[in-house]
Amino acid sequence: MESYIQISKINDFLYSPKSLYLHSVYEGFDQSAYHETPQKAGKINHEAIESGKYSTAKRYLQGLAVYSEKYNLGGKIDIYDMETKSLIERKTRVKKIHQGYRFQLYAQMFALREAGYVVEKLYIHSLEDNKRYSIPLPAEKEIKQFQTTLRKMRSCDPMKEIRKNDLCEISIYRHLSF
Repeated sequence: MESYIQISKINDFLYSPKSLYLHSVYEGFDQSAYHETPQKAGKINHEAIESGKYSTAKRYLQGLAVYSEKYNLGGKIDIYDMETKSLIERKTRVKKIHQGYRFQLYAQMFALREAGYVVEKLYIHSLEDNKRYSIPLPAEKEIKQFQTTLRKMRSCDPMKEIRKNDLCEISIYRHLSF
């Protein structure tokens, strides 16, 4: 059986296959060797979720590990509000809603639904400016795009597909030669 895809890696892959590859290579290293200020801020922002300290209200599931058997995906959600049936992905600063953000939410939603939760609303929450962006539930077209992305991730040969692109020039790995 093939290994599962980490939900957080979907956004990395869509950002750049090279970035995802390098992220995987450096995953075992001390993060201070390659993380820059935005990554450090993101890690700090997720600590409240990881420790379950976002809220003490029982209506919120925080940092729950989820798995989708259908898509062979696993990871953690940020927040699921059981009263409003809303799934919320928190980002440090949102300048644009990237496809990777949407697909990350879709993956979490599919996993939660497989676990028996009802998800009716999706949100991306920008922590720096406290803005919340409503993300429509995926229609058939978006589900097919999501599935295509997963197939591409599973068939990606880093040595063949990794090429220099503009996004990698601004990534945390830009200083590394390849």
